[in-house]
Amino acid sequence: MEKSLKSLKPGESGKIAMIRVKGPIKRRLMDMGVIKGTEVYVEKVAPLGDPIEIKIKGYNLSLRKEDAQNIIIE
Repeated sequence: MEKSLKSLKPGESGKIAMIRVKGPIKRRLMDMGVIKGTEVYVEKVAPLGDPIEIKIKGYNLSLRKEDAQNIIIE
């Protein structure tokens, strides 16, 4: 069963296995360092679940939950 970045709770981490979107959204995520094989740590999730703040490659990044849903974690 696939596990998305959206399903991780604050304090959990995982390694990016795949990005399921194509086109400009995938390019934008890759430009921000969200690439296959990168370790990602969930810092916090907003009260309503959007956005999700992650730590990746030593910096913090906020993602919308619809983008996080398309990032598959190992």
